[in-house]
Amino acid sequence: MKYFKLPDLGEGLQEAEIVEWHIKPGDPVETGQTLVSVETAKAIVDIPAPQDGIIAACFGKEGDLIHTGEPLLEFQGEEQEDSGTVVGKMETSQAGSEREQFIIGSAYKAAPAVPLATPAIRALAKRLKVDINHITGTGNHHMITSDDVERAARLTEDLGEATPLRGVRRSMARNMAKAHAEVVKVTIQDDVDVEHWQQGEDITMRLVRAMGRACTQEPTLNAWYDNENDSLRLIEKVDLGIAVDTPDGLFVPVLRNITTRTQDDLRDGLTRIRADVKKRTIPPREMSGATITLSNYGTIAGRYGNPVVMPPMVAILGAGKIYPCVISHADGFASHRFMPLSLSFDHRVVTGGEAARFLRAVMDDLAE
Repeated sequence: MKYFKLPDLGEGLQEAEIVEWHIKPGDPVETGQTLVSVETAKAIVDIPAPQDGIIAACFGKEGDLIHTGEPLLEFQGEEQEDSGTVVGKMETSQAGSEREQFIIGSAYKAAPAVPLATPAIRALAKRLKVDINHITGTGNHHMITSDDVERAARLTEDLGEATPLRGVRRSMARNMAKAHAEVVKVTIQDDVDVEHWQQGEDITMRLVRAMGRACTQEPTLNAWYDNENDSLRLIEKVDLGIAVDTPDGLFVPVLRNITTRTQDDLRDGLTRIRADVKKRTIPPREMSGATITLSNYGTIAGRYGNPVVMPPMVAILGAGKIYPCVISHADGFASHRFMPLSLSFDHRVVTGGEAARFLRAVMDDLAE
């Protein structure tokens, strides 16, 4: 038999979840034919057959996680010793720079832990229908105890089964924890008068333009900070990550070179990447390398926020829901529309003055 293992999917992704098998044991396949669809933290990927042949066995069912290099299926053929090599290889980006590693929801994987438990404890877990892989042991060297198993069983009985996070949501949880642990975050907030905006104004595109101009005026916020080497990399090109909410979790596709493109070109690009995200067909390279982020949560609800800065970036702007506010002027009072803004920044490398000047530049552009 000849094994076909899960290929390297690129972008630092080490695991994927099986979404759908397109073949079954006994089926003949041709080179390039889709074998299986898998879901990573970034996209749904179709894996093609590396050769012609007949499928002998498929490893894993829909919903199972499989890691890079683990057997995915077998081809019928002559008996051979498994050399540990991967039959077939996915075409991936060769850009190995650090700019290709960022994404909210990106996968960084710790080595899988093997639960430590005695045979008696494993038998108890089986009797109580408890999955010990989802238990953190409280005994010596994190050994799982009978109390741990019984506590897990009571939780399941009282609150129902826990659903392990997978795919985008698991990666998002890990990255949010990473950001919280690393970044010294400060958020400043203000409101800008947008009463002069025309009816049906494209709010997101106004924000895109404003952030591009602000990055030009205060470039310290369009940067990456290397925590391990205490170095700051100012980036001339502004690649704006735009948060997109989906039922699967938070995605941040990247709108490239926002300071050098026309508004129409940017609008077309934004429409395309949003559609690709919702269909889960966006290429991983379109989710990597953002230099600063925009979260326009005000299209749903909320005035002010406390946006999370994802390293290595140093800033993110949140735009809240536009609201009416009464103002006074020489002739009396009037109701104007205001947009609330929340700018979070990494105070390790960005000063309060730099952040305030950036926010002022955004507000000035929106007020034009």
